[in-house]
Amino acid sequence: MVKIGDALPDFVLPDENGNPVDICDYKCNEPIIIFFYPKDDTPGCTIEACAFRDNYDEFKLNGAIIIGISADDPTSHLKFKKKYSLPFKLLSDEDSAVHKMFGVTKTLGLFPGRTTYISDRKGFVQQIFNSQFFPKKHVFEALRTISQL
Repeated sequence: MVKIGDALPDFVLPDENGNPVDICDYKCNEPIIIFFYPKDDTPGCTIEACAFRDNYDEFKLNGAIIIGISADDPTSHLKFKKKYSLPFKLLSDEDSAVHKMFGVTKTLGLFPGRTTYISDRKGFVQQIFNSQFFPKKHVFEALRTISQL
């Protein structure tokens, strides 16, 4: 389970095009926002992803990158990304191994978790935000944290 102050764990997952993305290529270079979300193209997840999209320029001004992760397959991610013009990578964790590595818990024991992790330029987790029912708050918490780094 990842906690504030921990180093961001290493992992490799396929993106929306099926290409492997190694988090080590980003760690220790720039702040990273990793948001775990339940499912592509569902109401709450669409609100969250589009809020990250709508604030993307502000994240970039702060030097941050955004990565979304769910258990959906790359094909689903590609459709979701194209439909909403999402400018960031969506990674596929089909076996939920990375969810488990981070300690992303299920809501009510049923629904895949919605948790956001923010790491600094050195690769250490500075903030964790968990809220299944307030998807936009993930974006505002991430912006607040990134602006303070």
